[in-house]
Amino acid sequence: MTALIAFNKPFGVLCQFSGQGPTLSDFIDVPDVYPAGRLDKDSEGLLLLTDDGALQARISSPKFKQPKTYLVLVERIPDEAALARLRHGVELDGKPTRPATVGRIPEPADLWPRDPPVRYRKNVTEAWLELIITEGRNRQVRRMTAAVGHPTLRLIRSAIGRYTLEGLAPGQWRRVDPPESPCASTGRRS
Repeated sequence: MTALIAFNKPFGVLCQFSGQGPTLSDFIDVPDVYPAGRLDKDSEGLLLLTDDGALQARISSPKFKQPKTYLVLVERIPDEAALARLRHGVELDGKPTRPATVGRIPEPADLWPRDPPVRYRKNVTEAWLELIITEGRNRQVRRMTAAVGHPTLRLIRSAIGRYTLEGLAPGQWRRVDPPESPCASTGRRS
């Protein structure tokens, strides 16, 4: 049977099982599972791991347009023009990103403190966004918000398709039911 694991990756953890500093092996002791996609060391949140190569591709490959939802703390409060640019796609490496779904949100109530905390600056406002993309270029969300003049201060992936962080504290993981077919992973639930 296919193994699928939902893991809440803490800040500073590498998305690999070996290397310098904290890695997945410090948290997950399940043989033969590998990340379906990545989160950089400075990002937090949902990471799916599986032992099924085809499922790994369905989750991580941009050709399947799997929605990935992020909570993003950015510098300054984006105006409607900046949000519209994100919605329509911004140019990265000479190619436009796919359109995104984005909106300002209040600070998430159930958010855990980050260790180390995000640097506070008295004279710079901050805003939370929910951003949904269907591709996964290198550091894409950070590069998109920077391209519209609002650098990312904190980045948390809260969902991949129907899988969410609900009930998972940083460093915790649980087994989840794999989708029955490629189309089964488009609704949201955990």
